[in-house]
Amino acid sequence: MDKKTLAWFYLFLGGMFETVWATTMFMSEGFTHIVWTAITIMFLFVSVGLLDMGLKISNIPTGVGYSVWVGVGALGAVIVGILLFNEPATLIRLFFVLVIITGIIGLEMFTKKADSVEEIE
Repeated sequence: MDKKTLAWFYLFLGGMFETVWATTMFMSEGFTHIVWTAITIMFLFVSVGLLDMGLKISNIPTGVGYSVWVGVGALGAVIVGILLFNEPATLIRLFFVLVIITGIIGLEMFTKKADSVEEIE
């Protein structure tokens, strides 16, 4: 796997871990349950560590990498909320989930094009 692909993998994986720590933070009920609080802190460090690794090994701009990481985490949090916590799956919410997905794909595609232009110069 080349560095750029590995960087994107780290960003997406870190975003998934962001979903986990956001979920466990909710389950900690304001950090009053020590087990859920400890799990939250562990996954928080893993998630941010993967973000850091993804940004370090490639020339993905910080803003793009962070946006993808947050977007994946936000998307995951919405899905977990719908599936585990019976949050509403209204058409307008699903539309905005689609907007997030489109934004993540667009940032990834635009970054590839920008990188290939830089390589030509």
